Amino acid sequence: MTTATAVADRAEEGAFGTFRRGLALSPELRPGLAGTLALALVSMSGRVAVPIAVQQGIDRGIRAPGGPHLDVVAIVVGLTVAALVISTACGYLMTRRLFTVSETALGSLRSRTFRHIHDLSMLHQQSERRGSLVSRVTGDVDQITQFLQTGGVMLLLTSGQLVVTTIVMLVYSWQLTLVVFAAFLPAGVVIRLFQRRLARRYRTVRERTGVMLGAVGESVVGATVIRAYGVAGRTERRLDTAIGDLRHAQKRAMRMSVTSFSTGEMAAGVALSAVVVIGVLLGVDGGLTVGKLTAFLFLVTLFIQPVQIATEVLNEAQNAVAGWRRVLDVLDIRPDVADPAENGVPLPPGPLSVRFRDVSYHYPVGLPSVGSRAAAGRLDGPVVLADVDLDIPARTRVAVVGETGSGKTTFAKLLTRLMDPASGEVLLSGTPLTSVRFESLRRRVVMVPQDGFLFDATVAENIRFARPDLTAADLDLAFTELGLADWVAGLPQGLDTSVGERGEALSVGERQLVALVRAYVADPDLLVLDEATSAVDPATEVRLQRALDAVTRGRTTVAIAHRLSTAQAADEVIVVDAGRVVQRGPHAELLKDPESIYAKLYASWLEQTR
Repeated sequence: MTTATAVADRAEEGAFGTFRRGLALSPELRPGLAGTLALALVSMSGRVAVPIAVQQGIDRGIRAPGGPHLDVVAIVVGLTVAALVISTACGYLMTRRLFTVSETALGSLRSRTFRHIHDLSMLHQQSERRGSLVSRVTGDVDQITQFLQTGGVMLLLTSGQLVVTTIVMLVYSWQLTLVVFAAFLPAGVVIRLFQRRLARRYRTVRERTGVMLGAVGESVVGATVIRAYGVAGRTERRLDTAIGDLRHAQKRAMRMSVTSFSTGEMAAGVALSAVVVIGVLLGVDGGLTVGKLTAFLFLVTLFIQPVQIATEVLNEAQNAVAGWRRVLDVLDIRPDVADPAENGVPLPPGPLSVRFRDVSYHYPVGLPSVGSRAAAGRLDGPVVLADVDLDIPARTRVAVVGETGSGKTTFAKLLTRLMDPASGEVLLSGTPLTSVRFESLRRRVVMVPQDGFLFDATVAENIRFARPDLTAADLDLAFTELGLADWVAGLPQGLDTSVGERGEALSVGERQLVALVRAYVADPDLLVLDEATSAVDPATEVRLQRALDAVTRGRTTVAIAHRLSTAQAADEVIVVDAGRVVQRGPHAELLKDPESIYAKLYASWLEQTR
């Protein structure tokens, strides 16, 4: 199902349909639901004990024939206290069960949404601002949680109160009950008309929240760039615009919510006035006792409470439905790169060979962002790779070179199945990547990306991310084998040095060093280096190159080379130009033709390094 189709379908199904689909995604909410509803009904039954006690105390106690019967009043009071104690206990148990179940269910929903976002293709992730994606897992699910734990409690309690109160009112006076219904009927129609518009406005609130979080996140992460270019004022104005848009959306939603609440208030006033007038008339005719009329007024108050609270619950419900819709927007997207899971196969044992069979790829343009209302489908942009057909034998060290934008990084992403080709197929040791289970692929194939991303932890913990069982001695040995023992010893706390968020406590080159060691200890059969030494100083590059000679020996290695010193050490060089493989062969062989693309690239690189 495409994003646009999913959004259109939910626009038609309305709030109830979205709520029903949301509950279907949280099966943990269903067990024990009947017991929770029963507790809610008992809890609400205790509230009507007071009006009944008032009626019985007046008619059979205070105004009893022959004078007041205080013993009857005492019995009524005792039974009422007992009923209130029982209803309070049931209310406590119901609330506790609802909180526990909702936390479990929505925790599961949050995890499922996160995993699904993580499984989405890089293209879908790049089409949506990261802050907006984060808000779906955090803010949107929080809105659902808040509704189920507060609005949901009130909804259960007030629904039970409404049912029980209506039954008792009918027992006392069906005429006055009809009067109450007639007073609230117009309010119900008006509130129903507001509901769809209110849903749209709260969806806008959730969307504006995502935009605002995205702007805040970018401003915090990019603080160094903002200061360096002196654009703090412009950034603040951008944030002010995002915050102002959110505030405006919230105001519009709240105005409509207040209008709905005021409608309920007006209906309540009309109902009470009508009950007093008509109740007195019925009492004059002898059809209604003083106790019953007094009790009925208490009952009308109990009837009004759920109706008034319903407008507040509706406010929270529409916010929750908007959040649920945004979560469903994500979950409805079918990942472009899907794990075959149990239907897949593991990679064959041993060193891996690579085969690109007539592979072409073009990035789409106009890809709808998550939850957008853009038309379904995608338009193909310029070709990035075209008709790539090549074999890389196992245990071969290959360097892929070319100008910026020639398709080198796309080659690496297709090889590691971060993306799938538009046509053709990629095979590892004769096995199509699309049929390989992710568990096997990620264990046997490791990619060191250009940015060398690190987690907010120590150097040692970042290395153990690849192999949690490594001891301190294993870590020391890994750094020594790579010739980095002196470097790590120079860190403030050695292996226990914190790298900071995204590794920003280290330099770009140091982050790449840690990323390379992490890949080394993972011991893959296919190692893909995406310009992994591009930010390392020349001295460190020489040291790393010597270490990588040992690291890559005996395993298939594909290095996306920015510096052509990497190509010099490779068994073979693959030259990519405008998305096509135009040359391949050993470094020395490719230099024999001074007019070749590789020879010109190499000459340009030598000129820059002088």
